Amino acid sequence: MHHPPTLVGKTYHVKAFGCQMNLHDAERVSGLLASCGMIEVAQPDEADLVVFMTCCVREHADTRLYGNVSAMVSAPVPPSGRRVVAIGGCIAQRDGERIREHIPNVDVVFGTQAIDRLPELAAQVWDEGGRTLRADTSEPYRGFSTDLPSRRAQAFHAWVPIMTGCNNFCSYCIVPYVRGRERSRDIEDVVIECEHLVADGVREITLLGQNVNSYGRDKYGEPRFAELLRLVGKTGIERIRFTSSHPKDLSDDTIAAMAETPQVMPQLHLAVQSGSSRVLAAMNRRYTREDYLGRVAALRAAIPDIALSTDVIVGFPGETAEDFEQTMSLFEEVRFSSAFTFIYSRRPGTPAAEIPDDTPREVIQERFQRLADLVADLSLESNQLERGKVVEVLVEGASKADPGVMVGHSPKNQTVHFEVPEGQDAEGLVGKLVDVRADEVRSWYLRGPVVGDPR
Repeated sequence: MHHPPTLVGKTYHVKAFGCQMNLHDAERVSGLLASCGMIEVAQPDEADLVVFMTCCVREHADTRLYGNVSAMVSAPVPPSGRRVVAIGGCIAQRDGERIREHIPNVDVVFGTQAIDRLPELAAQVWDEGGRTLRADTSEPYRGFSTDLPSRRAQAFHAWVPIMTGCNNFCSYCIVPYVRGRERSRDIEDVVIECEHLVADGVREITLLGQNVNSYGRDKYGEPRFAELLRLVGKTGIERIRFTSSHPKDLSDDTIAAMAETPQVMPQLHLAVQSGSSRVLAAMNRRYTREDYLGRVAALRAAIPDIALSTDVIVGFPGETAEDFEQTMSLFEEVRFSSAFTFIYSRRPGTPAAEIPDDTPREVIQERFQRLADLVADLSLESNQLERGKVVEVLVEGASKADPGVMVGHSPKNQTVHFEVPEGQDAEGLVGKLVDVRADEVRSWYLRGPVVGDPR
């Protein structure tokens, strides 16, 4: 690829919203700009090029983007004399050049398939000096962003996309329209990338896809996710996680691979969205309440200690009081370790946006609060199981609230806090595995002293 020489020495700042796929894409954008001779800066105010990697799954994301980009108008002019504002990700793919109607100060729009075009588009804006919008949201499939260099946010963790797009068309979701159909990477390419990451010092890998359980179906005629888990487990990586999983495609073979591969963490995020089979049908989720509970039973039979987390939508159009009670009872039955709870957000262009709903907002808000309270209780109950036990923690860095306290995650993905042991260097602990005794237990974290030596 031709790197425009005009970028050498210019500064950039990347801000990502939304899902893990977007965070990964943002790391690729950083790597690409650095490879063009640009220098990363910590604040958007200091940057010649400010890049927003956007998400359009929820309405709130649009509003946040408008606020963030509008703030750039009053920001001081950078040394180069001209700041370029670029918008990528899903809002860029969805709205294209129409973004200008809401955000007049945007210069570059690049879609989910056009990350590699960003340096060239930005260079054109600087060369011309005008306010011509440069956009590329055409949808020819250009391979995976994995082909681009990456600047990982953390040396010890890496996102590894194994597929892109989604074929599911849940009635509330915009993702298939902005990320396109499912396309899987070659299984050998994924394994080779993981081997390179291990050689580079990575200790934890998160495999990424909108629906990892159907990985390989488009390329090989049948899903090969279970096989991929087993192969990645042999690369020398210490921890494997993956997201997202669709319950309808979670096979017995995948559950067996999770149980047989010690590197796969005993934790699974399995979005349920509703406990009512009637609402699940309206959502086009293609499983029933009973199907979901059957998958949970199979997981717990194979991995008794597994921590299950989930996503749930409250206030889907037409959800009745009885439907909501079924969601509450499903949570009581499954005892999730944690959950992301969302109030339904209408996305124009999706089938659910056409469903009329007259449920008062305060009723939805009250249901949401009841569920959030239950989630907090269940998280505390789940964390109580670790009280007094020693948990292995991959250290991520210092707490924002207290630099003397370090933060990391347990195999079950619990947040764990601990104080830096005497004589240890806080910075030197980042990326290490330490054992922490969970003396203090809260809904959202565990805390205690370090036992033994870091490794």
